[in-house]
Amino acid sequence: MDWKSLYTDKEQPSLEQISEYINSPIWPEFHHRIQSAYHSAPRMEYSRCSMQAGWNIKYKKSGKSLCTLYPMQGYFIALVVIGNSELTEAELMMPLCSDHVQTVFKDTKTGNGQKWLMLEVRDEQIMNDVLALINLRKRAALH
Repeated sequence: MDWKSLYTDKEQPSLEQISEYINSPIWPEFHHRIQSAYHSAPRMEYSRCSMQAGWNIKYKKSGKSLCTLYPMQGYFIALVVIGNSELTEAELMMPLCSDHVQTVFKDTKTGNGQKWLMLEVRDEQIMNDVLALINLRKRAALH
């Protein structure tokens, strides 16, 4: 059963229900690390976006989006928007990233000076890459 059909826009799932659906040890670790590193609480939102409709979790810092997380069975997708001010630094860190992150970065077109990276977080290496990309966003949010 897919996520969107489980919970309508009028029936918000709990974080526990999301965790049960994802059923991955990476999920709670990711939340712990992002909350402790960035002092940002998760915020649930319902999206009708064609890219990934349904309930998602957003993290923000200083009014700037750090990432949006989309539940999937066995993993989650992290949307990280790399802005113009972070693009050069992100390009420099790509050789250190997992093959998955490098491929998504290379294949994602830049529009309005941004890359919208939809990264499937299925293992710890990808999770660490996502957190490194989020760190670029956080530093930009502080300037």
